[in-house]
Amino acid sequence: MLGKTAGEVLIELLIEWGVDHIYGMPGDSINSIMEPLRKAKDKIRFIQVRHEEAGALAAAAYAKLTGKLGVCMAIAGPGAIHLLNGLYDAKLDRAPVLAITGQVETDLLGTDYFQEVNLERMFDDVAVYNQRIMSAEQLPAVVNQAIRSAYAKKGVAVLTIPDDIPRFEVKREARRTSSLFARPQILPQAADLLQAVRILEQARKPVILAGRGAREASQPLIEFAEKIAAPIVLTLPGKGTIPDEHPLCLGGLGLIGTKPAYDAMREADTLVMVGTSFPFTGFLPEGARTIHIDTDPAQIGKRYPVDAGLAGDARQTLNWLARELPVRSDRSFLARCQREMKQWWKKMDREEAQSDVPIKPQRVIRALQQVVQDDAVLSVDVGNVTVWMARHFRMSRQQMVISSWLATLGCGLPGAIAGKIAYPGKQVIAVCGDGGFAMLMSDFVTAVKYQLPIVVVVLNNHKIAMIKFEQEVMGNVEFATDLHNPNFARFADICGGVGFRVEKPEELLPALQQAVSEKKPCIIDVLVDAREAPMPAKVTFAQAAGYAKHLLKELFEEGRPEVPVP
Repeated sequence: MLGKTAGEVLIELLIEWGVDHIYGMPGDSINSIMEPLRKAKDKIRFIQVRHEEAGALAAAAYAKLTGKLGVCMAIAGPGAIHLLNGLYDAKLDRAPVLAITGQVETDLLGTDYFQEVNLERMFDDVAVYNQRIMSAEQLPAVVNQAIRSAYAKKGVAVLTIPDDIPRFEVKREARRTSSLFARPQILPQAADLLQAVRILEQARKPVILAGRGAREASQPLIEFAEKIAAPIVLTLPGKGTIPDEHPLCLGGLGLIGTKPAYDAMREADTLVMVGTSFPFTGFLPEGARTIHIDTDPAQIGKRYPVDAGLAGDARQTLNWLARELPVRSDRSFLARCQREMKQWWKKMDREEAQSDVPIKPQRVIRALQQVVQDDAVLSVDVGNVTVWMARHFRMSRQQMVISSWLATLGCGLPGAIAGKIAYPGKQVIAVCGDGGFAMLMSDFVTAVKYQLPIVVVVLNNHKIAMIKFEQEVMGNVEFATDLHNPNFARFADICGGVGFRVEKPEELLPALQQAVSEKKPCIIDVLVDAREAPMPAKVTFAQAAGYAKHLLKELFEEGRPEVPVP
């Protein structure tokens, strides 16, 4: 470490922590970091993005997919500001990310200099660790603490580095620390476990709600559910925890969920929440006794009252409960839920088989299902496309899916780029709406530049369709939701990728089959029906009344109601 510049030490420490690539865009206030990064390019790659937001979203996606640290970098001022959306995405999905930002030189701080922004204040809300490097000697210890904090607190660490600091030599008085994070294994208190056992022994209609925190506990979750005869409902971040067509699975919950899941929650007398702090509490049962399992005690009881809080690792906790509990003999509630789920899948089959033009979005998901490999990585953007994928795509346990709990439009493409970098041997597919894809479509050339053969499926209805539906359910006439789109397939060709334009249902499968066999990044531009509303599995009276009001407004104000075709 001695005799090296702070910039060289920074890159060495990142390599020690196992970082092998960084997303970013070079610029003046980080050029003193770019030079040592260039010298270490055989050990750590710099992935040049076309927008810093895409870099931050890719870093967040990489962290969600792998559990490893995602790293992004930007210049002071505008570059750092562009990182914010992707960093908030990481914060809400509890993904370990390190953001390195430039800053004006130390002797210029406080002079209102060119591109000077108070970055510590700006990042204060998003970060679990947020420090400005004050000297070369301070840098090594602070870098280690930033990365350790990102892992330990499952969040964003930000290092702001004035442009002169990386050029200074790290002298003998520099504090030495370790590039090490010790991962704990946590088991709940014995009294809390026994309280959970007492609740479960009295349960007659138990339901499990599993979130992202249950992903690494799939088999214990299944064994526990079998023991207590409980169906499993999945949150959106928890999709893929168990296969969608597993006999215990009732699919998702909420506006994107299934009717069997909705009905099961309405009847449940006992709820077991595993690795989720589900915010849409209106879909949870009223009056049910509740057990909440989470490694973070602060999440337990955060949004919904609980009778037993189990602060511990999902795998260990579920294994313990499954060992201690007897096999439930009365399985009538589970059996009824399973019969309803079989009927639900038949309904989905009918929707997916429609041969209308414009193409129904559900038909696109069915065709996609036919070409996706068992261990594929799926990056799902935000909007109606989230509903169609959550409801219709039937995941296997080996597949991985990521989206955005922040619900930030544009996350699909950066997620696919990160997915292909993380798992170069796997099939990687982004599923986007036209609104989301257009936000960061410039970074399709990043996939081309780095020869990342991803497939981007764009559901193109020339609408911000979810907002259109929301306006109509409120009883309003849709406004400002039309989109003027380019031909996304031609855009792919111009960028150096491969584009497919699909306008008829029979063109879908051949286009997808060709795209997944290509060695270049591909875009499949599918024209879908903008009138296909993502109706909830259970329509409330207020939603029906609001939609009827919207139709009347269009009739009297516009003279042409757009009544969906049955």
